[in-house]
Amino acid sequence: LRYLQPMFDLFSSMDTRYLPCEIKRVDSLATAGSEYDTIVVVTHDPTNLSKFTTLTKIATTIENFVKNVDHSACNVGTTSVIPTTDGTTRIILGGTGPVTRDYDDVRRFKEAAENAMKKAVCAGAKKVLLVTVPYEKFPKTELVTLMGAMQSLYVPLEVKEAKPEMKQRIQCLGVFSADSDSKTMDTMIEMARGMESGKTVQRDVIGSDPERMTPIRTAQYMTDVFNNRGSNVKVTVIEDQKVIEKEFPLMAAVNRCANTIPRHQARLIELEYTGTGDIKETLMFVGKGVTLDTGGTDIKTGGNMFGMSRDKGGAATVAGLFKTLDLLRPKNIKVVGYMCMVRNSVGANSYTCDEIITSRSGKRIRIVNTDAEGRVTMLDPLTKMRERAEKEKNPHIFTVATLTGHAVIAVGEGYSIAMDNGPALGTSYFLQGAGEEIGDMIELSRIRREDYKFHTGESEYEDIRQSNTKPSTQTPRGHITPAAFLMMGSLLDQHGKDSRNPIKYTHLDIAAADGTFPGIPTGYPVTALANQFILPNV
Repeated sequence: LRYLQPMFDLFSSMDTRYLPCEIKRVDSLATAGSEYDTIVVVTHDPTNLSKFTTLTKIATTIENFVKNVDHSACNVGTTSVIPTTDGTTRIILGGTGPVTRDYDDVRRFKEAAENAMKKAVCAGAKKVLLVTVPYEKFPKTELVTLMGAMQSLYVPLEVKEAKPEMKQRIQCLGVFSADSDSKTMDTMIEMARGMESGKTVQRDVIGSDPERMTPIRTAQYMTDVFNNRGSNVKVTVIEDQKVIEKEFPLMAAVNRCANTIPRHQARLIELEYTGTGDIKETLMFVGKGVTLDTGGTDIKTGGNMFGMSRDKGGAATVAGLFKTLDLLRPKNIKVVGYMCMVRNSVGANSYTCDEIITSRSGKRIRIVNTDAEGRVTMLDPLTKMRERAEKEKNPHIFTVATLTGHAVIAVGEGYSIAMDNGPALGTSYFLQGAGEEIGDMIELSRIRREDYKFHTGESEYEDIRQSNTKPSTQTPRGHITPAAFLMMGSLLDQHGKDSRNPIKYTHLDIAAADGTFPGIPTGYPVTALANQFILPNV
């Protein structure tokens, strides 16, 4: 028994609290009818399933249905319910539509799986068997299919807390591959569990309302997330407001008004993970966590405040990434994260335009628009991260934020935008590829000299101009200039490729990636980051 104890310890330490249901590998369809009430099949070619001998039990039924009953079952977004001969198990076919055109990508499989699983839930399914079918053009088709199915099973945190009986949409999700061995399947399911748990944490934080996820309650939630046996993530919460005012004066300025309400006081949540083996790279994330953005004294009008409880997507992404780290435990990397949790309230004690605030780095920042609070909130924690980076092994700093409306009009819904400084140049290209592979899309931008000029102080009073008086949507390069501001204010601009100590820096604006309010958040870009930095090291 003592030889088996390490295996028992590992199993008991697995945290399944953030999975939608039990998820397990299925090795044969022979007993599917007795164990599962629904079989969900996602494929790009439902007329040719017979080529997989493992699908003999269902292939003929599906092929006959498509050929003789409903040709549209192959179309994009089509979900078909196919009766079976025994009448005890329903088959739900998720059609991807064409997948060979220049503009088709692996999201066809994700969306088909998501739609099919929604149909299964609506049909009353409780035990679902998901059949994944590979496609050579997209190497991770089956993993993406599984992730898509689980996306539709997420239940919002507030629903689970208010109505415990609704905490699960189904009881069990079995996974059967048409063409993968058991070892490959186990690896895929492990990866999916880790990333889906991370996405759940991300969606809990970003999706919850501004009272359920105040800075204080976010800190409590994060402490609970990693309060499990065997967790490898260390959580430290800075809650002393005097410390925040002294060490992070810009963050304190944004929270100045909210700070008069005890339950809305700011928190800086620090997360740290250290993998086993020699550390080859240190990833350092700073996430914007504005629990409600009123715009401050430059108040949002015309209904534009609605949905701004989701202005904490950057911090939520950091939280979700660390949950994935905790479960998958990649080797040879160290990861540090800051969740900068504030509330941009409006009132007599709000910070205002025209103020000049001396930042942690010593740079004097002229506030121009209080509705550009995200970059202000992150700047001092970013400076501290830069200070730490100088002592770390091969550091790479990231800022992650639902930062600008300009990002939304630049790339449209469902896309993050990445941009690098000189030492990191090329990182965004590889990150885009990792996202493309797993259906978590990232577009690229480039920081230019005009972005630095835009934020240069206009008078001798200030070193740096925080923004202009217009919204980002009316500002040329509106989603790119904040990256220059963050580098100038944190002194990262002094660690470019021509410096003695270059530091890699990548900025992610995820304002367009988090889904449509008040619907279910997407969980992006947790999966892209995990696919780039975590999965290769597991």
